[in-house]
Amino acid sequence: MAERKTQKDLLTRLSDAGEEALSRVASSQRTSRVLDSVGGLRERLDDVQKKVRGLDALEQRVAKLEKQVADLSKPKTRTRTTTASRKTTTARRSTTPRKRPPS
Repeated sequence: MAERKTQKDLLTRLSDAGEEALSRVASSQRTSRVLDSVGGLRERLDDVQKKVRGLDALEQRVAKLEKQVADLSKPKTRTRTTTASRKTTTARRSTTPRKRPPS
């Protein structure tokens, strides 16, 4: 357990250091010059960032739709009708007289 905790701490420290390094590179003037000199790369980068930011909203919408599809695909249970709407059937009496046996 202690090994996992130290390993997690080490990985956390490495990821934090990587994030710091990336933010330094992104905010440096040299990076800005390179991106500006490549012509349109800055605009493309901005477009990609906007699209990536929109992914969270799309993931939420997809999750909601998946839940709706799952609910619709469940087998429906039959509901019982109320007694007021039930129809009762009785045997109908015939109106023709019975034939009498010959005497």
